Amino acid sequence: MTEQETQVRTAGSGRRDYDVVVAGGGAAGLSGALALSRARRSVLVIDAGAPRNAPAAHAHNYLTRDGTSPLELLAAGREEVTGYGGRITRGEVVAAERLESGDFRVTLGDGSAVTARRLLVTTGLVDELPQVTGLAERWGREVLHCPYCHGWEVRDRPIAVLGTGPFAVHQALMWRQWSSQVTLLLHTAPEPGTEESEQLAARDIAVVRGKAEALEVTGDRLTGVTMADGRTIPCVAVVVAPYFTARAGVLTSLGLEATAQEMGGHVIGTYIASDPAGATAVPGVWVAGNVALLNETVIGAAAAGLRAGVAINTDLIAEDTRLAVAARRGDR
Repeated sequence: MTEQETQVRTAGSGRRDYDVVVAGGGAAGLSGALALSRARRSVLVIDAGAPRNAPAAHAHNYLTRDGTSPLELLAAGREEVTGYGGRITRGEVVAAERLESGDFRVTLGDGSAVTARRLLVTTGLVDELPQVTGLAERWGREVLHCPYCHGWEVRDRPIAVLGTGPFAVHQALMWRQWSSQVTLLLHTAPEPGTEESEQLAARDIAVVRGKAEALEVTGDRLTGVTMADGRTIPCVAVVVAPYFTARAGVLTSLGLEATAQEMGGHVIGTYIASDPAGATAVPGVWVAGNVALLNETVIGAAAAGLRAGVAINTDLIAEDTRLAVAARRGDR
């Protein structure tokens, strides 16, 4: 058992353990922890060890680190945080409560608990994928959703867009920027309207009607999509639109409810509302990353974590100052 794990298991006995507990050890959480550790705050990052982008081989559009493995980015981030005195432990935060003192008690899945003055929640989201055989197994490899993350890697190659909602045409037109070989599989999406059909035709995007049944894989490589009628549509990548569900259990335990995210009147997921710095409606609780913004990228999540870390430290400075003034007045 590591020193960090020992402290987590023995803490929570009535004393305050940390200035800040960070729930989630992805880009947002580590970035916030880095800023706070450099501000000489005592910080504990509790990480479940299941980053959303773990299946992806590379992270992109992260300036100076484009193409780096997401796991390598996180390993480097952990080293930086601990280098400034921050602590990191493996575990899952399942609940939190505010104590009479104003601090928070954070409970982990194994029943242990720690206390902190402030909370930063960066637990991310869950991608709920369409029910097509083989889709989940290829997620993050050839099953994609973000062209800015993966478009360059499949440029000029056959791409199938799996339609599951009213934005299927929008997806197809967007991915057309990276390849002239885009096919829209209507699957469960509505039939394109007259204007949409004209747009698809003008961009040479083929439309295939009928439901997709399974992915075809040869030699551990995606080669096509098999339709329910037996046809196979050749492709090297399948584009999907997941339903994005915020990992908000710990926030729900504090009284915060997830908000439905709509796009064009269609609900695409849930998130936790916050101000631009990540402060939630519960004083002392901040959020950053995909739990607060569904389309946040890795570099954006890191920036959001930094903003939240700075805001939390500013809040703590104000509290420290109030307490110091009150103590000084009491000494007179």
